[in-house]
Amino acid sequence: MRQETLEIVTTRANPLIDPALHVWGWEIPLYLFLGGVVAGLMVVLAGLSLKSTDRPKSKAVQLAPFLSLVLLSVGMGALFLDLSNKLNVYRFYLAFNPTSPMSWGSWILVLVYPVVLVTGLSSLSDELRANLMARGFMQKPSVAKLMRQAFSFADGARRPALWATLGLGIGLGAYTGLLLGTLTARLAWNAAILGPLFLTSGVSTGAALLLLFKLDEAEEKTIVRWDLVAIVVELALLGLMLIDFGVGGAAGELAGASILGGSWTPWFWSVVVIGGLLVPLGLNLIEVNKHVRATLFSPALILLGGLTLRFVLVAIGQESSFSMIQ
Repeated sequence: MRQETLEIVTTRANPLIDPALHVWGWEIPLYLFLGGVVAGLMVVLAGLSLKSTDRPKSKAVQLAPFLSLVLLSVGMGALFLDLSNKLNVYRFYLAFNPTSPMSWGSWILVLVYPVVLVTGLSSLSDELRANLMARGFMQKPSVAKLMRQAFSFADGARRPALWATLGLGIGLGAYTGLLLGTLTARLAWNAAILGPLFLTSGVSTGAALLLLFKLDEAEEKTIVRWDLVAIVVELALLGLMLIDFGVGGAAGELAGASILGGSWTPWFWSVVVIGGLLVPLGLNLIEVNKHVRATLFSPALILLGGLTLRFVLVAIGQESSFSMIQ
């Protein structure tokens, strides 16, 4: 009598599913990080310009809007690489679903480009505009006329564009956290605090990126102070997240297990909390109280900590689920 072979196939036997879900790779944390940095740049740049009626003094701040568009494009490129059906990306823009964070994020990302471009054009000094107009391809009458019209429009729309930049920056920064926070099936992501946390971290990393460049003294002092406030708020939000894990019963215990004794503990505490927040906090306090010039060490640590925070949170979310609760 021939014995039949019974073959059982389950989704849990597939790679990246068992023992823990691991669908998102490096692309998503990188996208969330760059999106946060761009959001922070938008908030900081708009805040600096709204404080004054003058254009920014340093070239770094004048050119930062264009840098933010490059970084956002790189981040969206990473997101595109993660898509399984890349040819369907246009479907995001065929409708708007007000209850979907991804729908909000898709439209915010599109709106950022024209608004930040107008902000950037209006921020350029007369010297930078003259240098741009002197370039070879700008000598064509049609191109030169188009650029003069663009500068004229940007100057007239500067104030509304700055407010729009501020609003979109806040929306973009919060969206990067809400993208995870609404995926409630993952224990570590089931937290409303992720939106404010990612927004605050984005402001801190955006300010840190600006501090890597040569700035006007007044601009530098203002950005260091804002970064100091953002670091304190971020530490408080991380503390609240840990408290939430602690009082969340079995679900909270599993949600925080990876950073409270688990595999991601060294990365979270040494790189994110100590290296990325506490050390820069101390250095910023010295800079503010002792009136010394900012160093590159502190902003570099903040950027490293912000990137690591995204990798850690994406990883621990994929490692935790309600099915793990006994």
